[in-house]
Formats: sequence, C-alpha cells, structure tokens
Amino acid sequence: MTRPTSRDVAHAAGVSQATVSLVLAGKWRGRVSERTATHVRETADALGYRPNLAARNLRLGSTRTALLVVPALTNEFFARVYTGAAKVAAGHGFGVVLYLSPDGTGPARDPFASARTALDGIIASSMATDALEGIRGEDQDLPLVMLDSDPTAGGASAYVNIALADGMTAVTTHLLDQGHRHFLHLASAVDSWTFDIRAAALARTLGPGTTLRTVRAPLTITDACAAMERALADHTGPATARPTAVVCDDDILAVGACKAARRLGLALPEDLSVTGFDDMALATAVEPELTTVRIPAERVGEDGMRALLAVLEGHAWTAPPLPVELVVRGSTAPPTAR
Repeated sequence: MTRPTSRDVAHAAGVSQATVSLVLAGKWRGRVSERTATHVRETADALGYRPNLAARNLRLGSTRTALLVVPALTNEFFARVYTGAAKVAAGHGFGVVLYLSPDGTGPARDPFASARTALDGIIASSMATDALEGIRGEDQDLPLVMLDSDPTAGGASAYVNIALADGMTAVTTHLLDQGHRHFLHLASAVDSWTFDIRAAALARTLGPGTTLRTVRAPLTITDACAAMERALADHTGPATARPTAVVCDDDILAVGACKAARRLGLALPEDLSVTGFDDMALATAVEPELTTVRIPAERVGEDGMRALLAVLEGHAWTAPPLPVELVVRGSTAPPTAR
C-alpha cells in the first residue's frame, strides 16, 4: 500500500500543501487558524500519514543544497540559468549542484544513493514533471520547482515560466510587417512543452494568405543545416514553394539555417530572412547578426531559486511569466521580388 504524502493530506483537508507543511512542522501559529491546524492534524491521523523525517530536515535547510536538473550542458541557455540560480543561492547560504539528465528530457535517474537525504529541493529546467520521478522518490515530498515547463501538468511545488508565446508572436508579426507570406518553421526535434508553445503561437499569428511548412531537426548546427538544405532544395510545387522567411525555435537552429542558405547560394537577408530564439552569444557571432527573441535566462534561474526558498519556508510562489524582448538585427528584411 502506498504511504500517504503531505499532498494527499492537503487534498483531503482541502488546504494547500504549504499549510500542511506549516501545521505538521509546528510553525502554524500566527499563520494558520487553530481550527484549521486541528483539522489538518486530524486529517493526517485519519490517513495514517507519517512524516518523512529526512524530507522534514531538508525543509529546515539542514543540507542547504539544491539540485538543478537540465536536459543539456552544451546549450548556453542552461548555463545562464545555473548562473542565476547559484547567485541567489549563495546569498542565502545555499549551494547548487548542476546535474545533466542522462536521457535529455527523458526520465532522470537519482544521482545520489538517496536524493531525499542529500538535497533541500530540486529545480528542473525545460523538462516534464514525470521525468523527475526517479530523483524525487515515491513519497514526492521533496520540493520541486519547474522552469520553462507545462504548469497544467501539476506535480510541482512551484513554476517559473517565460512569455514564450509573446516572443514567437512578436517575431512572426515582425516578419509579416516586412511583407513575408511564405514561412518555414525550423522546429526542434525535441518533444517538449516549451517548443510546442512556440509552434502554436507561430501558427496562430499567421493569417490568411500565408503558407507555413514545418521541418524538424535535432538541436545542433550540423543537423539544422542538413535539414534546411533538404527543405530549401524541395520547392517543386505550390505546397512546397521556397519560403522567404525561416522561423527557428532557437539560435542554434537559426545558425544552421543560415549556413544551409549560403551553401545553396542564397543571400541573407535579401533572398531569405532567418530568425532565432533565446539571444545566445551565437546570435551576434554570425553575419548578418540574428534577429531573435531575448529570453532572460539568468533571471529564470534567479526566480527558480527564489521559488524554492519560498517553498522551503512554507510560502506559496506565484508570479506571471517573465517578459521577453524582440531584438531586430540584420538577418531579416523585406522579401525581394524574384
């Protein structure tokens, strides 16, 4: 039989998990009414709930260590997220351990003999909640903060998200205002909520009189270049007419798209406009420099750590998605007549 968790107690009592944590830790006075505290204790007793002592110690900050789980170490975005998280953590006497999920966005294995005895909590970036089951364990009591992840999936203590749809809407509108009507979406081959949001915003922004073709590629410059070469070479009919604008899911894909265009003898941006997403260092290392969407990656990490600290103190964390910014550079221009 599965042991009841604090989340089960919260659901049965009709209160928040933070309230349950305060009551069961004896920190409810002045924050929760005595009637509610009694109700929570009685509900816990009725369910047969027994606190996980290791997890309870973790909430008191006994290890003062957070685990940041990311799907890749080669992506600058996650390095900046770590920088932000570590900066806030240091100001509170915490350390952050960076852990690469060995299977990317797939299930992450427990990097310790027992994560629940070594960590105060987990921050996971651009992953699905169920991918963290192996680390959190069966009782699910270890606090979990999800970054850039589906907030409707549930299962996390707090979420920190980015206004991704606003970013994709802005870059698409920019291209439409320049006169582009034939679009190619160079999409990430990674099956992830963060990329689904971008694709939906792109399709939603394009109106009548436009065409859209989607091509997927792994998140490497080489793979993006190969996928783009194939897509641009295949333009034999109206349904596959050569696009005048390529919208990429991130800057890595955009650099691959630029490389493919040059190999095919296309001039940028005269023959083809290309946009990225994230505003990595790559965006200004290419010529022409990329029009892209700037994501405050370091701020994502900062707020992720702040959210975890709030959860550890028994407070709820709610915040609107972090704003993004369209950065227009030389890789986009009105389409030329052919």
